[in-house]
Amino acid sequence: MKYFIALFALFSLINRITAQNPISPPGVYIADPTARVDKDGKMYVYGSLDESTKYYCSNRYNVLSSPDLCHWQLFENTFASSGKDDQIPYADNSLYAPDMIYRNGVYYLYYCLSNSTEGVATSPSPTGPFKNGKPIEGAYQIDPTVFIDDDGQAYYYWGQFSAKGARMNPDMQSIDISSITNGLVTEKEHHFHEGAFVFKRKGIYYLVYADVSRQDRPTCIGYATSDSPLGPFKYGGVIIDNAGSDPSAWNNHGSVAEFQGQWYVFYHRPTHNCAMMRKACVEPIEFREDGSIPEVPMTSQGAGKPLPSTEKIEAERACLLFGNVRIQLIENQYNNEQIASIRNGDRAAWKYIDYGSSVKRLNIRVRSQAGGRIEVVGDRPWHASKGGIDIPANLDWTTLSFEVAGLSGVQTLWLQFHGEKGKDLFNIDWLRFE
Repeated sequence: MKYFIALFALFSLINRITAQNPISPPGVYIADPTARVDKDGKMYVYGSLDESTKYYCSNRYNVLSSPDLCHWQLFENTFASSGKDDQIPYADNSLYAPDMIYRNGVYYLYYCLSNSTEGVATSPSPTGPFKNGKPIEGAYQIDPTVFIDDDGQAYYYWGQFSAKGARMNPDMQSIDISSITNGLVTEKEHHFHEGAFVFKRKGIYYLVYADVSRQDRPTCIGYATSDSPLGPFKYGGVIIDNAGSDPSAWNNHGSVAEFQGQWYVFYHRPTHNCAMMRKACVEPIEFREDGSIPEVPMTSQGAGKPLPSTEKIEAERACLLFGNVRIQLIENQYNNEQIASIRNGDRAAWKYIDYGSSVKRLNIRVRSQAGGRIEVVGDRPWHASKGGIDIPANLDWTTLSFEVAGLSGVQTLWLQFHGEKGKDLFNIDWLRFE
């Protein structure tokens, strides 16, 4: 949609947000997040950039950076395949998922294009601009990633349905074609779809990827392990599943990184009731003694603490959406999102909310179409209502307030919606308890 392209032109070059999911700021849709900790101690996240509900990705990249995973800074237009910042003279195709790695004073950005070619560009800075893109001979498909082993040897991975790997040459801009290994992980044996990422921990090599083991869709981030960077790999399981984050959730893509002693999985969640318009998110993970990774749920709090109930909770922080409801932009507000298209029987959840000792009222900013009723439920969607309000029809944006009771401690917040069947009832911008 041209609307979304215009939207980005109006967005500020640098924007800050706090430790909540998604980590992409409102109005910016960064997908396929690869997380890298730089020598400056900051976390940098590289990903593709969605700009339309009709197609994946775009012709440019943005970068997110944080010193603490609680405050994120957005750097826009760090690399482009067309337009005034074009750094790929041989093609103008869309840019799919990237990776970045630092070596010997140079930051190498590895990209892939929608024509199934892959390439590399360089910069003296982790936030770019990255320049002088050139193809990597022998690597043809999508989703490149690079891993440097303890002995200094670098490896390049890529592929869809069947992952491929090869040793990199010392220039970090080409691969040793004679070392290409096919089938490191496959769809049949490892549920591999695409989006490989490799890291090493305590002598175990982990290959993380979009996993198609559930619902015949690659909504999971799964992993496989090996004692060698080029396999063989054994399937390990699912780290996180983004099913339930949007009515049309289709794929996932992410990475795993250690930051200040804690390990995290980075992934994306779709919005706008489409497979696109995806937003980067993060969750802490743990490792068992044997090196396996327990699955973690999607949350609204991300790397931070549970959301304080008495502070404004943006509706787009909802981590579970069931029914017709979806996250989308508020019309004519280029950096403000909502949950919208709410219909009878829909529900939404925020994990986790810290209510303290108790709360007494809920303030909620809504706009209505047909109108209906909102019920507040704590912890589990089948638990008893803690309060509710009837929303009149044809209401412009306004803040309503109503009493709630029986909410305390840290819980999941569920909102359940009721009204005339088949009609859009209302939209929600934010909520805050007293």
